[in-house]
Formats: sequence, structure tokens, C-alpha cells
Amino acid sequence: MFPKYNVIVVGAGHAGCEAAAAAANMGSKVLLITMNMQTIAQMSCNPAMGGIAKGQIVREIDALGGYSGIVSDLSTIQFRMLNKSKGPAMWSPRTQNDRHLFASKWREMLEKTPNVDFYQDSVNELIIKNGIACGVKTSLGHLIEADAVVITSGTFLNGIMHIGEKQIGGGRVAEKAATGITEQLVSFGLESDRLKTGTPPRVDGRSLDYSKMEEQKGDEEVVGFSYLNTPRIKAENQRSCWITYTDNTVHEILKTGFDRSPMYAGRIEGVGPRYCPSIEDKINRFAERERHQLFVEPEGWNTVEIYVNGFSTSLPEEVQYEALRKVPGFENARMFRPGYAIEYDFFQPTQLKYTLETKAISNLYFAGQINGTTGYEEAACQGIMAGINAHLKINHREPFILQRSDAYIGVLIDDLIGKGTNEPYRMFTSRAEFRTLLRQDNADIRLTHISHQLGLAGLDRVKRVELKNEEVARVKNILNTHSIEPEEINSFLESIESATISEKQKSAKLVLRPNISLEQIINNSVNLKEKLENIETEFLEQAEIQIKYERYIEKEKEIVDRMASLENLVIPDSFDYDKVAALSIEALQKFKKIRPITIGQASRISGVNPSDIQILMVYMGR
Repeated sequence: MFPKYNVIVVGAGHAGCEAAAAAANMGSKVLLITMNMQTIAQMSCNPAMGGIAKGQIVREIDALGGYSGIVSDLSTIQFRMLNKSKGPAMWSPRTQNDRHLFASKWREMLEKTPNVDFYQDSVNELIIKNGIACGVKTSLGHLIEADAVVITSGTFLNGIMHIGEKQIGGGRVAEKAATGITEQLVSFGLESDRLKTGTPPRVDGRSLDYSKMEEQKGDEEVVGFSYLNTPRIKAENQRSCWITYTDNTVHEILKTGFDRSPMYAGRIEGVGPRYCPSIEDKINRFAERERHQLFVEPEGWNTVEIYVNGFSTSLPEEVQYEALRKVPGFENARMFRPGYAIEYDFFQPTQLKYTLETKAISNLYFAGQINGTTGYEEAACQGIMAGINAHLKINHREPFILQRSDAYIGVLIDDLIGKGTNEPYRMFTSRAEFRTLLRQDNADIRLTHISHQLGLAGLDRVKRVELKNEEVARVKNILNTHSIEPEEINSFLESIESATISEKQKSAKLVLRPNISLEQIINNSVNLKEKLENIETEFLEQAEIQIKYERYIEKEKEIVDRMASLENLVIPDSFDYDKVAALSIEALQKFKKIRPITIGQASRISGVNPSDIQILMVYMGR
């Protein structure tokens, strides 16, 4: 019934979709297996993409030729660039999306990808021969062969949902859990554990009083995620979100359910996400706070369903309902469905190679929440990397590995493999030591040419990057050569309390001032405006960033160059750490468990001291 495939992808969430698209677009024949064809690319939690650091990841996926950015742009109902008051290294795009449109666009794009086949079934066993993954066995009894397998199981591996004292087996509301895979992989020596995540109640937007809330509108300029000319929503058509707050009355009602909370009663074993805690966890951990912010987010264009961001909970349904109706604007709220917590299996990511291939079983790749991450964006970027590397491996090509200085994706994978995780991992800008280099505005410049050489990013993307580089160089040349007269600019400088100039000055020098934007300079210089007219805003912004932050960018590049020497020092796979007598016990144990492939990776393992690295280098003859 089934031919042999190059790559089988198990699970059609964000990681699975990107993995299937990447491998297929590179030339592999791919089978995407999902338990439900109607929930491909489902936004299981909030209907939004991007955000702080996550937005950078979506742009990196797009620059590599992935689909997440395009789909997000096509389904956007609101766009905001977060942290715009800070430096560009912190700017992070975020979209509010139409949940159903997002999923349908993803499926449409996958169906238009020639090398992707689909099958609705559950995988409960892998076919493993001589330590190599070579197919799957489904619940309907089909044995399907493949050269490589990518597991993107999300929260479905032995998933259990909790609502108060009720426990329901499943990986998502109204969807059954996946069984068999964890037990089989453990029998091959892989280490598994449990994690927890949660979701808030959904309510009827018609029952809310928005006059009691703060309106949160979208940006006046919709930038979007994709570097391609994807159709985007017009700024004036965006849907608003709203902000309201809990108070002590809400907190007291929630506390009445604590004795029936699965989290406090010990029924949940898994650790929850530190940076996205449940509402009961918030009022317990931050008892001194009188209120907590809630974001009231519409689920789409043609639905009244509302996502109550910030109110994730697993308390009994009646407690959720009573507390929710004490929130300003929610006095008459009607609940569509309660919030719940979900517990699921994951595998410690220190058991993976940088390609996301498991060390224990060849040609088997993990991506997404199975590796202990949280969030659509973190899952999607692992998916595209697993799909790329699965294709490269079976075609006997060199692996594709991103360093920490190349991309946030490189930071995420290095963190997971070098440090592991005991809680759902979430990306933040603070995790990236080279964030001035890894901005959301330059992901295409950083990654598109590399991806094109791999056979993924198309020629249209390459041409767009080349145009961008040419236009940015032209803008910088104009700014470095065009002088502005004092009479043109001084009245403006006085109005913003910036020092006036006594003689003409190069435009670039004025751009260097921290309190002045290029747009302001252009608007106050007729001659400069004429020279820069018809140049895209994106190119002007890129030129301004490169001029303004040139010294910081160069400094980070120097640090990267110095650290590159450690990344190039490869540790032989056969290296015997037991012979290095002077290593600390912790370093010895972690080196033997993680088996770092370079001195650079070894130096970033938690618990490893600089002295351990020096000793290791001495033994390696360095």
C-alpha cells in the first residue's frame, strides 16, 4: 500500500509541518503522518506568533525558506513590533492570528508542496534495525519504510489533561494521546521525563464589556514576518486586543479551589513553564501583587471566541467560571470551554546531536516539545532544522549546524544539547550573547544564501537579499557623502533639545545621534529627501541600524572571531575522559554523558569550569 519514503514525519504540529516542508523542498519524498488531518498546524494555545525573541526565530525560519512567516502574514489580524522603544537588537515582531485561517493556510501550502504525502493514523512503534530508524508501525497495522524518521509529537506522548480533580487521557482537548513510542525508546536506552503546560478558558466575546478594558491596537505600519512580498493586512483593518486585570476578589475565589488543584494535590508530576505560569501559580508565587494583567485576544475574523491570555489554569471548572466573572469586563462572561493543564513525555535533549538526530538511534530525529521546549516558534525552528538534516544525512551530505553567533536557532539548539532542561524551555533575547548581530531585521542577510546553497531557499529570496544589500550600500553611501546645512536642520534640533550645528555636517554623523532617527533627518532636509525617495522603508531602516550601531556590531564580530578558535577544536568521538584525572567530578560526568563535539560546546555545559576546559585542552595536546 505504501512505497518507501525518504523521510517520515510523525506529527503535524508546527515542528512537523516545517520538517516536512523543508525535507520535501530539498528533494526528499516525505510522508507526514497525523492523527487528525483536520488539526494540521493547529494553534493549540494562544492564536499568536512571534513576540520577544520568538519573532526573531520566525524571521530566521522565513530566511531559511520555511513557511511559518508566510502563513503568519497571511492570517494576521493584528501586528505589533515589540520593544520599539529599545535598541533594534530588542525589536521583536508579533502577530495576532486567525486560528482557523492559520491552520488552513499551512495545510494549503503543504498540499501545494509536490513531495509531501499525508496519512491520517497514529504511530505507536518505530521500525529500528541494527540501531537505525527505518520506518514506523501505525495503529492500523501498517509498516511504512523510510530512510529517516522525524518525531514531532508535541504534547501527545502519554498525554494527560487535568481539570480540577478530573483526569482525561489526551494530547489536546478532544484528541487522544499517543502511546507506545516512549516505552519503546526507553527500551533503547533513551531517558524520558514529564513536563506540564496549560491553557486558559475560552469565552464568548459577545458577553464581554470592552468599555471596562484598555484597548490595544496594532501598529500603524504592518511590517510582518516574511522577507518575501507576502500580502499583508492593511493597518486600518486590524482587530484590537484588550487588557484587563485580576484583583484580590478574583484571587480569593481562585484560592478556594487550591485543595482540588492537580498541581497542589500532587497529581501533576511534570514541571510547568517558568515564564508562562498558571494563574494559580502566579497568585501563590507573587502573593504581594494585588493584580495580574490579562490580555483579551480575539481568535479570528469570523468568530466571537476569545482567548484569555494570562489566565491559564487547571482549577475546577466552576472555580474558573466564578473567578473569571469577577474580572472587570467579564461580569457576564459565557465560557466556551475551561482551561486545563496537560502533562506529557519528553526526552532530555542532551541525548541529541546538533543535527537533532538521536545519539542512540541513527536516522531518528526529534523536534519540538519532545525536546523539552515550549512555544510554536521554538518547535517550528527545530522542525526545519530536523527536516534539513534528515535530508542531508540520507543523501550523504555534510550536516547543517547553526552556531550561537549565526542565529537564535543556533542558541536554542546549543542550549538544549549542552545544558538540557528540567522545565519547558523558552527563548529570550537574554539567552543570546550576540543579540546585536542576531536582529530580526537581518535574518535574511545572515541565513538566506546558506539555505539557498543547501537547496532550500529559492532564487527569489536570494535576489531579494542581493537587492537589499545593494540598496542599503547605496543609502549608506548617500548618508556618508551628503552634507546638511545648519539652516536646514537647526530648528528641528532645537525643538528636540539636541545640539545645533554651526557648519554643514554629513548626514551619517547626524544619524549617529541616539535621539534622532533617519526619518526625522529626511523630513527636515529637502535635498536628502529627494536623493532617498522611492527607496523602501526596510532598506532605509537597515542602513540606519548599520550606521548607528556599527561600533557595537564590529565589537561583537571580534568576540565571535576570538571564540571561533574554540568551536574549531574538535574533540574526537573516541576521547577517553576517564584518563583526564584532574577534571572535576561534575565535568567528568557531564562530558561522558553529553559527549561534546568541540571545546566550545564543552565550555558551555553547565557546571563545567574554565579550569576543566584548560585541563581538557592540555590532554588534547592544545
